[in-house]
Amino acid sequence: MWTKNFTLYFGARTISLLGDAMMPVASALAIGKVHGIAGVGYVLALWTASAVLVMLFGGIVADRIGARRLMIGADAVRVVTQGAVAVAFLDGAPPYALLLVAASVSGMAAGMFEPGVNGMVPLVAGDPQRANATLKIAEAVTQLAGPALAGVLVVVAGPVVVYTVDAATFLVSGACLLLVRVAAPRTEPSDVLSDLRRGWREFKAMSWMWSVILVWVFWGVLVIGPSVPLSSQVIGADYGWVMAALGLGTVLGGLVAIRLRPGRPLAAGAVALSGYAAVPLTVALGLPLPLLMAGHLLGGCASAFWSVMWSTSVQTQVAPDVVNRVNAYQVAGSVAGMAVGQALAGPVATLVEPRVFMLGSALVTVGVVAALLSIRPVRRLGREPRVPGVPPIPVSAGSPT
Repeated sequence: MWTKNFTLYFGARTISLLGDAMMPVASALAIGKVHGIAGVGYVLALWTASAVLVMLFGGIVADRIGARRLMIGADAVRVVTQGAVAVAFLDGAPPYALLLVAASVSGMAAGMFEPGVNGMVPLVAGDPQRANATLKIAEAVTQLAGPALAGVLVVVAGPVVVYTVDAATFLVSGACLLLVRVAAPRTEPSDVLSDLRRGWREFKAMSWMWSVILVWVFWGVLVIGPSVPLSSQVIGADYGWVMAALGLGTVLGGLVAIRLRPGRPLAAGAVALSGYAAVPLTVALGLPLPLLMAGHLLGGCASAFWSVMWSTSVQTQVAPDVVNRVNAYQVAGSVAGMAVGQALAGPVATLVEPRVFMLGSALVTVGVVAALLSIRPVRRLGREPRVPGVPPIPVSAGSPT
């Protein structure tokens, strides 16, 4: 698996994910200190909403010119936006309008970048599940190190350094992607509307995919979206360590996903996802730090295993020539609810005690798992590739099938 292409892609994803992992803590502490919890929620929501708005077009462009080129351009834009925020913090309290503009532009760049993430994996690795699990472990390590590093840097050096480091991660990511060599896509001449319709037809034809996305909207609104603003307020100064425990759990989940290859990946992933209920539940109960970290450890492991099962299913069940467009539809749908949840975090905090809301998030998590397992196409989806051009996924010796 460790070819030159995959190694470079792995390096690009890892370094940019480190910067991304630092940002929630940096935003919660730096922006929250100046503009409050509502200010954090609106900045995060605008970033997410901007990403969703351009994501479908990102999928079209990625299928036309190649995901690698588009991802390099998106990295270049984010070097500029994060650098601008770093400079703005030199005065201590940057204008909120500037933070919103930077969040919007950075979000649009992320929206152009994201559709190609899944599509690149089969191009640089012959075993998508093992590659996804390895990338998930790298993401987990960055989630382990990033929040703690951000918390320390904000206290010791201030937000200027945090945002400067973030800009540098995108610079390194773009440089690594420049060195990746993959075949350029061959596409027939078409217009944007035709490309959108083709992607929508493919997306709509896969009932297992769109049904998961419908369920995921509720997950985004009621669980993931409000999580950072509300949890950071409840946990306080120990938030970075709790998020580090979540990252460690993700490492464990990725290791499990390398070894365990269930015959029905989405069903197995949904069962595992039930463990994520421990994350909002431990926050709602106001448990001591060791128990908070244990709950987030379990939740990270659960969500990582689901994520690998989902990404691998998308990569092996969707035709390569439309995978970026279809991926754009599924990602846009899944994060749309998150944007709403982030925007509602501030108003919710004034109406409902955050711990009460987090208890509701734990119950919603259980409901999401039950909904996923009740959907027959999700429950019955197998692991064998159903499209030409996707290599079979080998089974490791001694691993379950």
